[in-house]
Amino acid sequence: MTSLHSAEKNLSHRVADTFAEGGLLSRLANSFHVRDGQVEMAMAVSDQIEKGGALVVEAGTGVGKTYAYLVPSLLCGERILISTATKALQDQLFKRDIPTLVNALGLPIRLALLKGRSNYLCTHRLRQSQTQALNLDRWVRMDMVKIQIWAQQTLTGDLSEVDGLNEQSKAIEWVTSTRDNCLGSICPDFRTCHVVEARRKALSSDVVVINHHLFFADIAVRESGVAEFLPASRVVVFDEAHQLNETGVAFLGKSLSNAQLMDLRRDTLVAGLQMARGMADWNGLCIALEKSARDWRLAMPKQVPGGRLGWEDSAPEGCHPEVWQQVMSDVAVALSNLATALDSVSEIAPDFLRLNERTHQLGQRVAQFFQPAADSSVRWLEINGQVKCVESPLDIAEVIQSKLMTPLEAQNEAQVSKTWIFTSATLGDEPTLKWFTQPVGLADARILRVESPFDYPAQSLLHVPSDFPKPLDPRHSMEVAFLAATGARLLGGRTLILTTSLRAMTVIGEQLIKAFTDDPSIDVLIQGQWPKRRLMERFRQGDREGLPGCVMVASASFWEGFDVPGESLQLLIIDKLPFPAPSDPLVKARSKNLESNGGNAFNDHALPEAIVTLKQGAGRLIRNEADRGGVLIADTRMRSASYGERIFSALPNMRRIDQTDLFWNELSKITRVSTKVS
Repeated sequence: MTSLHSAEKNLSHRVADTFAEGGLLSRLANSFHVRDGQVEMAMAVSDQIEKGGALVVEAGTGVGKTYAYLVPSLLCGERILISTATKALQDQLFKRDIPTLVNALGLPIRLALLKGRSNYLCTHRLRQSQTQALNLDRWVRMDMVKIQIWAQQTLTGDLSEVDGLNEQSKAIEWVTSTRDNCLGSICPDFRTCHVVEARRKALSSDVVVINHHLFFADIAVRESGVAEFLPASRVVVFDEAHQLNETGVAFLGKSLSNAQLMDLRRDTLVAGLQMARGMADWNGLCIALEKSARDWRLAMPKQVPGGRLGWEDSAPEGCHPEVWQQVMSDVAVALSNLATALDSVSEIAPDFLRLNERTHQLGQRVAQFFQPAADSSVRWLEINGQVKCVESPLDIAEVIQSKLMTPLEAQNEAQVSKTWIFTSATLGDEPTLKWFTQPVGLADARILRVESPFDYPAQSLLHVPSDFPKPLDPRHSMEVAFLAATGARLLGGRTLILTTSLRAMTVIGEQLIKAFTDDPSIDVLIQGQWPKRRLMERFRQGDREGLPGCVMVASASFWEGFDVPGESLQLLIIDKLPFPAPSDPLVKARSKNLESNGGNAFNDHALPEAIVTLKQGAGRLIRNEADRGGVLIADTRMRSASYGERIFSALPNMRRIDQTDLFWNELSKITRVSTKVS
């Protein structure tokens, strides 16, 4: 690539020419038109690349932020790293957006896509798994056959290429590696490893598309002294940056789970019986480890609100200290006995060497959780099908400041420092965007907020019912279902209900199924009944091709990253304001930390968190200039609470309708109502 310093025009001029009327982008697509906000963002990115440092951009829906950061990044001539939060956006950038721009701009750029190791086939584990095929259920065996056939011809090893393979399939854990079980350079398949090949390609590419998990994984391996697997880049872009702090906190923390113990048991049994049969009592050792893991789970409370127990003393809340110490000690003994056996066979095969390391590491982790938590961190016990001890930093500010906000390694004074671009449609609700910048250590970053170009008053309505059960009223979910049924009948489907809890999702879903049992014109979809991708495809399809219209009820994972442009979505209902659970240990620790530093836990944390999540959810409705529809938020606190106007002002400027009957009437004027409605 050509260095930005050798270009005939400086970067800002080249970017301005590209976005101008009659420029390359307008020749690229007839539908392209100049958007002031997009140009403003692109010029800010250009300027930041030329100067170095950090730029935070909140770009409203429809600004076109992807091209706004891609064009200057591609034109600058530097190595670029682009990190996203979701695989969907990774694939969109790699397969569509970047190739389109590279061709239009005529740039000789080498592009690579890099995912986490759990996305790539591990041929060594595939071979091992074949000995266990008879012990797997029928559906897993069928998926294994698909993978085995595909494995003979794949060049990338990316499991997303396997036709008909559900991304939640249990077969995937049998044929992929993790940080725990990967053998690394001692693996017999290392030379042909798909993960290694993907990383090798990334290291030699000009533009690499990754995700936030991989970014923090790279920081972790650099800390451990292992060679990094991401290329050194002068320009790094974080799209979907609002998820960066939570992703980093989850990745940089320490954990110990019974799932890790069960995985170790499974891998040890397979390797022991295959390669060291008779050299140790593998069955007995693995049974003891399994028993200690199960006893640990059984000793914990059966029901845990929110799935997390706080942990400030020697044992988590609700756990008897003596019982806790005993079950943890039993785990430690089982690991110690297993480690002794693995020590004796560690030279037989690389598998045993890695199993031995894993066993010792898990034993060390048990010992760590016997000790008090580190300063400036929070510890909790997670119970959600499995038991998991977690100790996590409160945020990633220190990591970002110490590891990232530095000039290029070994640079001289003439070189420009690294550039960091952070962007999302939602990064806060006030001018400084401190909800985002403070936890990620970007207090000194340049801030830019670019408003959406959509005509929200003309395209959308906003309604908050006044006469409605309060959020904690047992009738609340039933009444939400009644509203959803009313709207779905009016529109012939085209309705999405986002809930703040799985319980509410279940109640609303059951009521809608009852409401439309005798109505073949409406399909009721509920998160979990099908794989997420299939649900999204069916909802987007709507009533086209003679199919019934759709009403869908979904929770957390559908609040963002779910785009339904066009008429398939015209009514979005949100059951409650999405405040973080005050009993959650991480929320409590952050609140306590804020207040100890003179802040206000509600105004500075809980409310901004709810607003950002609400903006993400409400943003599902209007995705382009032609979309029309209404948002209904079934939470009277927006009308009655002192913070209500702050929430209203943070949302897009939709036309507010106060009366429910009038809302349905106005909605019917701007949308395509059902032909069954007279």
